[in-house]
Amino acid sequence: MASFSFGAGNARKLRRIPLYLAGRLLTAVVPRSRERWVFGCAVGVADGALALWRVAEAAGERSTWLVADADQARDAEGLGIHAIRRDSLRGLWETARARVVVVTHGFGDVNRYAVTGAFVVQLWHGIPLKRIGLDSPETTRSALFPRSRTMNRLLALLYRRTMRQIAVLPAASHLVRGRLETAFGLDDARVPVTGEPRVDVLSRGSVDDRRRTARDGIATALGVDLGDRPVILYAPTWRDGAPDPAIPTSADWAGIDDVLARHEALLLVRPHPLGAGEYRGSGERVRMLGSDLVADVTPLLPGVDVLITDYSSLAFDAGLVPLPVVFFAPDLQAYSARRGLYGRYRDVAGDDPATTWGAALARVDGILNDPTAAIDASRRLSDAVHAHRDGRNAERVHAAIRARLDASPRRPTRAAVRRRKNP
Repeated sequence: MASFSFGAGNARKLRRIPLYLAGRLLTAVVPRSRERWVFGCAVGVADGALALWRVAEAAGERSTWLVADADQARDAEGLGIHAIRRDSLRGLWETARARVVVVTHGFGDVNRYAVTGAFVVQLWHGIPLKRIGLDSPETTRSALFPRSRTMNRLLALLYRRTMRQIAVLPAASHLVRGRLETAFGLDDARVPVTGEPRVDVLSRGSVDDRRRTARDGIATALGVDLGDRPVILYAPTWRDGAPDPAIPTSADWAGIDDVLARHEALLLVRPHPLGAGEYRGSGERVRMLGSDLVADVTPLLPGVDVLITDYSSLAFDAGLVPLPVVFFAPDLQAYSARRGLYGRYRDVAGDDPATTWGAALARVDGILNDPTAAIDASRRLSDAVHAHRDGRNAERVHAAIRARLDASPRRPTRAAVRRRKNP
């Protein structure tokens, strides 16, 4: 499984400085077209970028998707989306020419060397529970000089300067807005409370239709017939390149199999795509649902009966279903000390989150027998972080972008400049 850490990523960024400088020169001389938009997403043609693309396309925006590989290119083609390779010369040119650049993870979602000067829309990819950006020391760690305070301060300065290019960063609520502002070093005007486009799918249509569509999606991805079987989704978050401490032992797998057999349930394991560690289930009751099968798991949440997670933003999304959540954090103290969390974990997970598979399985067992209390808790958590639940977040984001664009002064085209010089 692929692994990634901020330290290694920051070291690569430092080595790429000459390429960034070359890109800066390119964007200084190449004019941006007010009509062009480019979209990119680290996980594929999915997430909030896809939700916003659909609204932008319906509004007549001239949009292009930048894909990382052939698989993403096929996905874009299947959706009728015009796409080009992100890291090609055309990808560089399209990014340099676009007025609006839409990303969900980082500037590397598009061609990272040609972003300067664009109107950047950073959709992000979840409500943060773990600290992110400037709020977390992990962001400024470097594998080159891991103990250098000077290097950490330099990386923080570079990060802050880079994030200042963001023009719009949608927030799910005023609570979340505060986290995003400090994490990215942005002011209120750039962080509107519009709701997140990526969760619109959890609020559209009837409850029954959403569940049926999600169950069909799970069945298609796995190639199985779900029938009426309860589905449990285990989705641990990223450990910044470190192995996942919750990988089950042989005894844990035996306990998992026992609970699954008792309820005739199916466990879907979805490790973080940047994580490290191997999950090896037994029998037909445990299936992997990695990002190679499903790029964005959010639309599948209505088809799930219980979510097990630790610090993932899926815990906040679950309340929109609503979906019971079991919080399982075996490394709570160590993770909190190294990464940092927003607020107290018990305010989200309750006073006694599970720290072993045994405790987590006992709660799953209870929820499958009677989910009422867990669903109510999930709803309360959702009410605290989601200001909008009408399925129109992408529309509000598009309106916010258009308002900012229409209010900005128009730069004269080269033809207009020539006409002024030679009337």
